[in-house]
Amino acid sequence: MIRAFQTFLLVILCYCTSSAIAPKRIITLSAALTETVDALGFGNQIVAVDVTSAYPAYAGKLPRVSQNRVLSAEGIISFSPDLVIAPEGDVSKAIEYQLKSAGIKLVSIKQEYTIKGASKFIRAVAAALEVVPKGEALVKQMESNLAQSLELVRKNPKHPKVLFVYARGTGVMMVAGKNTNMDAMITLAGGKNAAQGFSSYKPYTTEALVNANPDLILMFDFGYKSLGGINSILKMPGVGLTNARKHKRIIQMDGELMVSFSVRLPQAIKELNSKW
Repeated sequence: MIRAFQTFLLVILCYCTSSAIAPKRIITLSAALTETVDALGFGNQIVAVDVTSAYPAYAGKLPRVSQNRVLSAEGIISFSPDLVIAPEGDVSKAIEYQLKSAGIKLVSIKQEYTIKGASKFIRAVAAALEVVPKGEALVKQMESNLAQSLELVRKNPKHPKVLFVYARGTGVMMVAGKNTNMDAMITLAGGKNAAQGFSSYKPYTTEALVNANPDLILMFDFGYKSLGGINSILKMPGVGLTNARKHKRIIQMDGELMVSFSVRLPQAIKELNSKW
């Protein structure tokens, strides 16, 4: 009886301690962070997000810490958060100091665009929220779904040359080379990045497009729309000389889904592979 009572007190103590340190007001500063915090059960405690966060649906209706990617300590502090989770390198030392002075905890998390990186990312977010066991359970579920998606990729005989073009209208167009998030996604989904010979993102040029000669051109949904849809894209300089134009293979995908590399990585791989 005494032992049972002691066990009961221990459970109550752990619960109270956990409740005292668990974050009550959270700000997430990337789409991947927002969806991961939500998947770990803290969605109702997110009080503000960055401009890229649109999933889950409610995230698109949450207040933004800024109208662009420029952060300020004042903008963050105005929401009275007790925890801010940010991508590594996105918060300056000056802002970090101001947040610390205001008693706000900042956790910076590095994102790696690999399968192992997705698991590490989930674990890091869970650690920031102090729910490590939940993080392990979520990783296990994600990795199980991932195995199924990769099996579908393995069974698909199609391995097209894919050129990813990032667009914000005709004035801003970039091509994804090696060592980029979209290079990793294309490869995981069973495609081959048509852009070779350079890393990172480079400006779109007609010559580069013709030399790459992709079987299909991949774009984010917002970029696709900003260029006026498939008919306008097919008329862009150089497109007419590619296999993508020959077969009218211009694909649009949810940009946030493609680059999150977290909980929804299995879904992203599966959906992209289905487009081949």
